[in-house]
Amino acid sequence: MRKLTIGAALAASLAIAAGFSTPSRADTGQVAVVFTKGGFIVGIGGGEGVLLYRGHKYPFTVSGMSVGFTVGASTTKLVGRALNLKGPQSIEGSYAAGGAGGAVAAGAGAVQLQNGNGVILQLSGPKVGAEVSAAVGGVTIRLK
Repeated sequence: MRKLTIGAALAASLAIAAGFSTPSRADTGQVAVVFTKGGFIVGIGGGEGVLLYRGHKYPFTVSGMSVGFTVGASTTKLVGRALNLKGPQSIEGSYAAGGAGGAVAAGAGAVQLQNGNGVILQLSGPKVGAEVSAAVGGVTIRLK
């Protein structure tokens, strides 16, 4: 009888402890983006991408603009992770970026961006084209 009472007490303790723990609601997804940008002083670009989240693919569009010194055109193919996702819709929004970079013929780029939903995009990949920039800008992502 004593073993049964100890077992019941242990089971009740585990059930209570499980009730107090909060599961992590933020997930990580995989992202692939192709972004083309061109301009002189003001750079304007756009592209498409896909979010792979919990075994499903969610296509999206990317649009953006930068203001500052920008000359030329480039295409960047980025892959990486989307952190702190609370669902596929949380990838939507405006992402701000600032920095300097450039590519002539081919180069590599890496970027980390965050939107108002707390989603962080960590992306890297090759840049093809001829562009030099020292600009501040941002991109907007919308699910299709």
